[in-house]
Amino acid sequence: MPYLTHLFVYIATYIILAIGLNLSIGFTGLLNLGHVAFLGIGAYTSALLTLAGVPFPLAFLAAGIFAALFAPLLMYLTKNVRGDYLALSTLGFGLVAHAVFLNWISLTHGPLGIPGIPRPDIFGFVVSSRIEFFLFTVTIAGIVLFIIWLLTSSRYGTLLGAIRDDELAVAMLGKNVMRLKIQSLAIAAFLAGIAGSLSAHYITYIDPTAYDIPEIIFIVSVVIVGGLASLRGTVVATILLVLLPEALRFVDLPSSVLGPSRQLLYAVFLLLILLYRPRGLFGTVELE
Repeated sequence: MPYLTHLFVYIATYIILAIGLNLSIGFTGLLNLGHVAFLGIGAYTSALLTLAGVPFPLAFLAAGIFAALFAPLLMYLTKNVRGDYLALSTLGFGLVAHAVFLNWISLTHGPLGIPGIPRPDIFGFVVSSRIEFFLFTVTIAGIVLFIIWLLTSSRYGTLLGAIRDDELAVAMLGKNVMRLKIQSLAIAAFLAGIAGSLSAHYITYIDPTAYDIPEIIFIVSVVIVGGLASLRGTVVATILLVLLPEALRFVDLPSSVLGPSRQLLYAVFLLLILLYRPRGLFGTVELE
């Protein structure tokens, strides 16, 4: 039971993270590969603030807000690039953020990381046990899902989809495309920031290795497998991609074989999805 609870805490956290990325990539058409930078910014912000004595609710909100503040900067720096070039530019943003986490030793403690991060204290109630953290994280994920569903089902969501499909046509209708892109990326960054806060306070330790290339690959894989512009797909893909490699833990294999086998199973699953469901499990659009 504690093992399953641990896994579902991770699943709920990744759902929040992946929903934000799907909002920017799937619903708005922004090939953002720097999403993991917002995750790290949120984690470090929340950890440092709570260790400095700031109450968790304020640190939690600050994690999302501070991450979101980088969205206008990123959009401004990449305003003249599209498609693959945007993907590479945002990937560079993620790598720069990782370098900052690794080398700003006076603030982040560099490769040593930050230990002793306190568990969430919400107005006197400390979320200490795994089951309590599971319920807390699932509640946050449910609220996020509902809000993003309302957003994407509204006229505003239709406008974001129009930017993804034909940015020039939206501009010709007199809409401020850049502002809409910034808003979409800021919401995605906010969600990544609060996901970073949740993960930091659950593990009670963070270091730069958690915000590097492998994490980027996993989050993007969730969006691709679930399907672009599909909230249901994001939830299902997160559950599948977290639980699928874990199934091999119950197979009697030597440790030297178990690790590569998990990676192989993960790769085969992704390959099958790309071959037979190129739009993902529930996707309705293709990103060109």
